[in-house]
Amino acid sequence: MTEPTSSKDSPAPRVRRRDRHGRGMRGPVAPPQVPLSASRADTFRDLVLDSVERLERRWPQLADVEFLVMEVPPTPAGEAVVALGGSAPAEKGEPARVVVYRRPVEIRSKSRDERALLVHEVVVEQVAELLGLSPESVDPRYGQDEQD
Repeated sequence: MTEPTSSKDSPAPRVRRRDRHGRGMRGPVAPPQVPLSASRADTFRDLVLDSVERLERRWPQLADVEFLVMEVPPTPAGEAVVALGGSAPAEKGEPARVVVYRRPVEIRSKSRDERALLVHEVVVEQVAELLGLSPESVDPRYGQDEQD
């Protein structure tokens, strides 16, 4: 015969995923491939990479230059102007570097298109300084409004 089951022998309680009102843990708002899930830093880095790719087509020697994105520039005491970017020539086994500072650029731009334009201008200016050329010779469209 089978033995009667008691309350002690009942199965383990079910794991609750939502509260009694149907609320609680939910899935992600958007899948990872949707731009909504990309952070502002990732989006900014993509703008810099797009600008670099555009310049590398014209200047193949930029393949040896390291392009960096940093949050904010180091500000020396007493300096009121905040840099949008910087560059450093190659030295002793270190590649030449171009740095774009994310927060100052974001603060000075209102829209994504304006930000993309400003990022490209900063990259062109820093590459021009590194190569010892004028920004117009690095990119003939420098300074022109590209929203046409």
